[in-house]
Amino acid sequence: MEPIKSTDGIIDFCLAPLSLDGGSESEREVRRRMTHVIRTLQAKLAGPVAVDFSNMPSQVINEAAHGYE
Repeated sequence: MEPIKSTDGIIDFCLAPLSLDGGSESEREVRRRMTHVIRTLQAKLAGPVAVDFSNMPSQVINEAAHGYE
């Protein structure tokens, strides 16, 4: 997987597993907040940010504690 450089690309990748309704008010608000976070980080780093999700560590979920779904 190539690193994702665009703000919208990063947000789309993060929200994809949630299968949200594309036009809902809640999704628009999440996108607005995530855009603010990414742009704030870019401003502090004085440049664009690329995220490589292929290097992300895996998570183990304790289904007994969180429910079996």
